[in-house]
Amino acid sequence: MLFLTLMITGALDRLRGEDPERGDVPGWVMITVMTAALVLAILIPFREAIVAAIQNALSSVTSGAG
Repeated sequence: MLFLTLMITGALDRLRGEDPERGDVPGWVMITVMTAALVLAILIPFREAIVAAIQNALSSVTSGAG
């Protein structure tokens, strides 16, 4: 019975916005934005090298299968 009471109290606190772990920007949003920024920071200067490496890898796989 105590567990059920704690669950209901926690749910009501979240509905009222009194969740102590609630922040302005959730951590997963910040991680997603930072990951996208890192991908762009790597992709922009090295785009041609990355595309060439992937094309080379794909051509070696497809030519080796025949």
